[in-house]
Amino acid sequence: MTDQNDTNPQHAGARQTKPWVKMALEFGPLLVFFVFFTRYKDAHFVIGGTDYSGFVVATALFIPLMAVSTFLLWRLTGRLAPMQIATLVLVVVFGGLSVWFNDPHFFKMKPTIIYLIFAAILAFGLWRGKPWLQLVMDGAIPMKTEGWTILTKRLIALFLFLAVANEVIWRTMSDQAWVNFKTFGLTILMFGFFIAQGPLFSRYGTEKPKNDD
Repeated sequence: MTDQNDTNPQHAGARQTKPWVKMALEFGPLLVFFVFFTRYKDAHFVIGGTDYSGFVVATALFIPLMAVSTFLLWRLTGRLAPMQIATLVLVVVFGGLSVWFNDPHFFKMKPTIIYLIFAAILAFGLWRGKPWLQLVMDGAIPMKTEGWTILTKRLIALFLFLAVANEVIWRTMSDQAWVNFKTFGLTILMFGFFIAQGPLFSRYGTEKPKNDD
């Protein structure tokens, strides 16, 4: 998190990198997971005398790719968002449990857990009168405190919706449906959410402070 008095990410030690490189590192592991699972979803792999499904092997491949991509993002940008760190930890924990117990259910539960955690953290911040989202994103989206409070409430509602949606999909639909939802559905919903906040950004937005030469 950046300091409240430092609204420029560069002041927090962040470094600029090409957008396509950042996007490739953020979404690359997920796309590899999607491609591998789609290709080998009906296959079975015998490793060390144990039979693993294509889903579990795809999960085992995803974990180190996610770790490497997160490390490279840190090396290139000089910082990681709290959400990126939390996501990596939960991928390692729940993905590792799926591989260890040869049970894909743990990995499918990961989005539910992470969205509930994010919703709880943001709700706790509001309860304390501190929209913590502002501390994380103010450098990218300068906005009045009232705007951050509204955005935080909306984001809490979105996280709760995504948690419920993930539970419904993995418990009632096929593995392919869940992988499609995880790869494309969650990303589209998140992008769509922030695009829909345009009027909020316009109403409560503030200009970034200019540096005096």
